[in-house]
Amino acid sequence: MTQKTHADQMTPRAADDEALPPQLFLVAPSSGDDTKDVEALEAALSVAPVAAVLITASASETETEARARRLVPVIQAAGAAAILENFTRAAGHVGADGVHIANGHQNLVIAAENFRPQRIVGAGKLKTRDIAMLAGELDVDYLFFGEPDGDSHDEPHPKALALAEWWASMMEVPAVIMAGASLETLPEALATGAEFVALRRAVWEAPEGPTEAMRRVSDIVLRRSVPA
Repeated sequence: MTQKTHADQMTPRAADDEALPPQLFLVAPSSGDDTKDVEALEAALSVAPVAAVLITASASETETEARARRLVPVIQAAGAAAILENFTRAAGHVGADGVHIANGHQNLVIAAENFRPQRIVGAGKLKTRDIAMLAGELDVDYLFFGEPDGDSHDEPHPKALALAEWWASMMEVPAVIMAGASLETLPEALATGAEFVALRRAVWEAPEGPTEAMRRVSDIVLRRSVPA
């Protein structure tokens, strides 16, 4: 029997599972207070199933690795995949389940060659259809549309929505769409058909706190998946 790993959380849905709701993909909190971030992450992950959590890159590899050492165990204890942005060596050091490459196509090529299939490799910084197609040709595990810190407005970015909807309607490699800063606009992200919906400010900066925010997320996602 093959042991299930955290990386299996990013396995794409089977063709006959297309009616299932999208899975949740959190961008880890980055308040500057590691203790506060750990507590917020533990609270959010205790409420609803999350497929993966992306730990974004800090100013240096050393800072990124130190932060990841605090967050990776929390993520994996909840059964989610811990994914580290750009710093592949640090990802190995902390035992992350995968890497999110947003610093150039050549780095994505190298990561795909060195990490897959044992670990997740995701592609970011996909500004155009052509760039997305190039990334998809590498048979990566997901394409991330929008920026992990791109939820500066209540609504998802229109270009990210358009690219995610185009990709999800045509391609087999799973899409991740970055949602907006308000849960009121979450249905816009869900409507793209992307397999995964990423959330950051809508959870960590929610006035009601991350626990109640995640309850609302679950409710919105489930209601959206029920046929009218």
